[in-house]
Amino acid sequence: MFAIVSDIISSRGLSHSISMARDFEIIEHTADVGIKAYGTNMKEAFVNAARGLFSLMIELDDVEEVEYRDVELTAPDQESLLVEWLNELIYVFDVENIIFRRFDITRLNDTQLRARSYGEKVDYSRHTLKTGVKATTYHMLRIERGNGCSVQVLFDI
Repeated sequence: MFAIVSDIISSRGLSHSISMARDFEIIEHTADVGIKAYGTNMKEAFVNAARGLFSLMIELDDVEEVEYRDVELTAPDQESLLVEWLNELIYVFDVENIIFRRFDITRLNDTQLRARSYGEKVDYSRHTLKTGVKATTYHMLRIERGNGCSVQVLFDI
């Protein structure tokens, strides 16, 4: 899998280091880009999915935590909740020009999410945007529970 991730990164001009704990990885898809995020529980997997999303868009190490936004969502099921969560973060980026680095989820069940996201407004003198992400899709969406949790999403770019 690492070779595939490296090829995607180099072909898209993305940079991302994969940690030994494997928070998330970029996955291959023909016209879009996706991530698979991991966690010891579902909250952590959702957090790592959000980190993965923003790592596609910008170098996370360059983002300061000077602002925050609270998000409260409800959806009919956890798959829809994941899509709504990531799309809400994309919406805040598009409307308020805020990039996020850290995510604290205080409530997550099958139909509800409450979280606080930390970041800052884009400063083009310090931030270089990498990939423009339009939306989270339902295509190849997957949530897995077992020995830890993982979520997989594709983004329309």
